[in-house]
Amino acid sequence: MSILSKIFGDAHEKYLKKVQPLVEKINLLEKDLEKLSDDQLKGKTVEFKERARKDESLAQILPDAFALVREAAKRNLNQRHFDCQLSAGIALHEGKIAEMKTGEGKTITATLPLYLNALEGKGCHLVTVNDYLAKRDMVWMGQIYHALGLSVGCIAHEAAYLYDPEYQQENPKSEIRNPKQIQNPKSKIQNGERDKLRDTVGGFKVVESYLRPCSRKEAYSADITYGTNNEFGFDYLRDNMDYDLSQQVQRGFNYVIVDEVDSILIDEARTPLIISAPDTESSKWYLEFARLIPKLNHADDYQIDEKLRAVTLTENGINKIEKILGMGNIYEEKGLRYLHHLEQALRAQSLFKKDKDYVVQAGEVIIVDEFTGRLMPGRRWSGGLHQAIEAKEGVGVRPESLTLASITFQNYFRLYKKLAGMTGTADTSAEEFDKVYGLEVIIVPTNKPMLRKDLPDQIYKTEDGKFKALVKEIKKRQGLGQSLLVGTTSIEKNEYLGRLLEREGVGHQILNAKHHEREGEIIAQAGRLGAVTIATNMAGRGVDIMLGGVPPSKFKVQSSKFKVEEINPEYKKWEEEHNKAVALGGLHVIGTERHEARRIDNQLRGRSGRQGDPGSSQFFISLEDNLMRIFGGEKIKQVMSLLKIPDDQPIEAGLISKAIGDAQSKIEGMNFDLRKHLLDYDDVMNMHRETFYRKRREMLEIENCKLKIENWLKTPEEKKALEEKVKELGENFNSVAKFVSLRILDNLWLEHLENMEHLQDSVRLRAYGQRDPLVEYKTEGHRMFKNLIANQEATIAKTILTVRPTAAPIQAKSPAQPVQLAKEKPGLPAEVRGAPSFAKASAGKKVGRNDPCPCGAKHPDGRPVKYKHCHGKNV
Repeated sequence: MSILSKIFGDAHEKYLKKVQPLVEKINLLEKDLEKLSDDQLKGKTVEFKERARKDESLAQILPDAFALVREAAKRNLNQRHFDCQLSAGIALHEGKIAEMKTGEGKTITATLPLYLNALEGKGCHLVTVNDYLAKRDMVWMGQIYHALGLSVGCIAHEAAYLYDPEYQQENPKSEIRNPKQIQNPKSKIQNGERDKLRDTVGGFKVVESYLRPCSRKEAYSADITYGTNNEFGFDYLRDNMDYDLSQQVQRGFNYVIVDEVDSILIDEARTPLIISAPDTESSKWYLEFARLIPKLNHADDYQIDEKLRAVTLTENGINKIEKILGMGNIYEEKGLRYLHHLEQALRAQSLFKKDKDYVVQAGEVIIVDEFTGRLMPGRRWSGGLHQAIEAKEGVGVRPESLTLASITFQNYFRLYKKLAGMTGTADTSAEEFDKVYGLEVIIVPTNKPMLRKDLPDQIYKTEDGKFKALVKEIKKRQGLGQSLLVGTTSIEKNEYLGRLLEREGVGHQILNAKHHEREGEIIAQAGRLGAVTIATNMAGRGVDIMLGGVPPSKFKVQSSKFKVEEINPEYKKWEEEHNKAVALGGLHVIGTERHEARRIDNQLRGRSGRQGDPGSSQFFISLEDNLMRIFGGEKIKQVMSLLKIPDDQPIEAGLISKAIGDAQSKIEGMNFDLRKHLLDYDDVMNMHRETFYRKRREMLEIENCKLKIENWLKTPEEKKALEEKVKELGENFNSVAKFVSLRILDNLWLEHLENMEHLQDSVRLRAYGQRDPLVEYKTEGHRMFKNLIANQEATIAKTILTVRPTAAPIQAKSPAQPVQLAKEKPGLPAEVRGAPSFAKASAGKKVGRNDPCPCGAKHPDGRPVKYKHCHGKNV
């Protein structure tokens, strides 16, 4: 405990004492609610909604609402919220972060504040880290909401769903994944059997037959919507690119709970969400440089800075490249076009490793999330890096991209009126949560005392020595019958350890991004006697590991109402295994190396010792591990060599443990600076974004375009020309004017994004002139945005006066299609069906590719935009 805590008291304890009277009030209501029928329970929701409408605050309704949700959970899930979960629910309702240890029931805790805030009828969102968890939690917790009369939706990457218990009639094979849900009216499956399956496997498996496919708009219109951070963010950007209000799917930003809040708001916040379109054809230079880079020698031709993840050519390397390309100076104007390809090819070759940073599947390079070890299909690195890796691996090189819209997670989640979060590891990042999001972290105590033993790190001189000791330790513990979870930092190390264990005849399960379909099932059974599960560090996060494996239903169940007749014999068998697992010391977690962030290490440790179970954890470290090698392991290695310590003999040294802690603190600081840097620049863009999106929405909502355009015209001649144009286009004038206005706004915004990107690159150099790059970026960016706003009205008005009707009717269509790219998604088709053809609008004269575009679009500095960069881009 710190000195300040001793003087002023622990802030978390103070908060929990403050909410204790509320918890007691909720407990007093329990007996009265037990007497109500299911229909009366559902009727309470109508009563609470009425109270909320009559301006009664949610804080006043909270005790009744929480008690009601607890009763619905008891009846439908056979689970009762603990007092500590009620305290966490209150913290979440108040817009705080609840830190709850693994296995303390974050999923069921979230039902309390979600139900309460949904009573206002403005929609509530729960954000998870992947589609699997979003669907699982929606089906599992959907029983509670459905019993209380609320609708639940789910937004996944490829589809959207509503929770519907009746939907099972259309697909009786509830255990088989089937997104199409083929109709089968002859289904004979009993509802109780299906409920039994869901209630048994609900914690780790999606029972698809409860998911009724629907439109995204319907899913967002539900009282509560589950989904991933990427899908919510991309839908926001796409909504602001739509050409018709009816196509927009989201309905505002009321209340959101972010599950695994540290993973989403910190780990993933370094990369912005980007919607993009193909820009240029795949360059042959990516392939050329992919062949050229292996000819360079790492020792002489380039240097790698692993701390900064940067690579630079030496003088020798530059000379070699210039000789191969046959040019004098690559940094002169002629050679500059090669530099982009050269730099990315060098980064792809030296910094990005197969089966660590990415995998190749079905002729495609798929990114591996460095924090979760999960695949991220559809997402691509930007700036040509993904193309360079595709060329390196010899798969098809896809075109580079042009940014159409972007936002950081920080600024997206700030849109919500109330933001809350939950995770097992938030306290180490409490400062960042407070500074960036204004979120307070509350540590909620465990329901039962924590019994896990965290053993001292075992430190080895070499990686080979470490792996030998690992195999020996795993073999010994498995021989005793203890269950083990082994965490690795990459797919490569994961599979290497698997091969070593196979050679020694140790039975095991491997879990990494390549086996993600069975992730929940594998991790849920990791607590069985003698089970050895090797997983990438956070794979399976969100799934409980229970000693003895997943328990079957305690009683024989005839229907979903848990009619008790006799104890299930399968449960008795599970109970015996569970007791044996407890006697053997519970789940033992082994970390094969330390992660960059202490939080990730704590997450791995936290898989053991759930709900008062015994458990233990230990990290095996070598001085050749990335963290030690990059941050000073060489000196310690020399000491070990001098002392002649064998490779496979461990040491426990406070000096080395301190060096590891210092290294992790350094990296956490560097990563915080990176995120802060990204946010500082995006805050400038955010002001532009909000103003632009507001103006675009005004144009979408306008009913009489003629009045608006009339205000933009200055001379009587222009106003007369407008009257003639209205007559010429007749009833189509409004739709044509709206379409042209939106198209021009989008083109100007697209160009502004490109200009701001170039500006961000160029202002860095101004630091050499003792000028703050961020201040320069703000000043220049503001001037450029003012020019954009000033130009847009004149450009729109002038274009509308020159537009000519075509035979096809105007059909508003969104330019952005949901195909992803680098946390990026392309859109903007070559032609929007029925769009006025500007190429034919200039009195029958053909427009040259380098001529000014007839639409009149201008750069922020007043220069006309060339036809090939505007409406002739895809002609």
